[in-house]
Amino acid sequence: MSFQNLKKQSQSNIASLSRELEKMNKGGESFKDDRFWNIERDKSGNGFAVIRFLPACEGEEIPWARVFSHGFRGPGGDWFIENCPTTLGQKCPVCEANSVLWNSGIESDKEIARARKRKLRYISNILVVSDPAHKENEGKIFLYNYGKKIFDKITESMTPQFAGEEPINPFDFWKGRNFKLKVRTIGDFPNYDASEFASPSALFEGDDAKLEKLWKQQYKLNEFVAPAEFKSYEELQTKFSQVIAGKQKPGINDSNPASKFAAKKEAPKPADNTPPFEADIEEDDNISYFKRLASEE
Repeated sequence: MSFQNLKKQSQSNIASLSRELEKMNKGGESFKDDRFWNIERDKSGNGFAVIRFLPACEGEEIPWARVFSHGFRGPGGDWFIENCPTTLGQKCPVCEANSVLWNSGIESDKEIARARKRKLRYISNILVVSDPAHKENEGKIFLYNYGKKIFDKITESMTPQFAGEEPINPFDFWKGRNFKLKVRTIGDFPNYDASEFASPSALFEGDDAKLEKLWKQQYKLNEFVAPAEFKSYEELQTKFSQVIAGKQKPGINDSNPASKFAAKKEAPKPADNTPPFEADIEEDDNISYFKRLASEE
């Protein structure tokens, strides 16, 4: 798709993106990847920045990649950090085992399933408009990892629930919106409830030359959902079995639900019609956190 076609389809893109949302409702990057931006929080756990979500790259139709992952620690201290093949509509041995445990009705089984449930994240291109903690990032393109809470705000912008509200495509160059990213730390997790979209505005005041240059600098998102990013069912099953069968190591908390399932015989694989365990968390930086812990050992 050419830049001129992108501009012509500026508002009509809402329809195609809404269809993608409808399909989704029915239905990994390196830890030190410099392409990714993340908001910095102060000593109180608060952070603020203004970003602009950017449209789909040339050759791609959707301005986000949607990825499920698993990140948990076995009783022997080994980590299981892998992309979940349900991202591609394929079977996952961890999700299947979680479904069996969850459907047992036993609370201790449910604790185990919760500890190793899949994590949902989205990846988009953004322009950093304002980053008070790192001024050097302003005016630059980055990839941004975010969770369901922020994606819900994107969805609400494109599909308003009240009469008189106009659908807005926040990824649009000309009629999109800047996003005021406001994060607070509640417990041990970031909370984005206070984040909000600003009024619609043209990026770079609608200067097509600047916008086209920016558009051509964006990162491709298809790589994050390419089959090569996902291990086979057999490979995942082998690693999963090894992690949950690990022996207890000094310093591993045996009271942690993620550490309990070594003592429990693994449940048999459910029938093919058993859906994956559904309890996806909303935090956007879990997998990075797990990778950092694993790399520090």
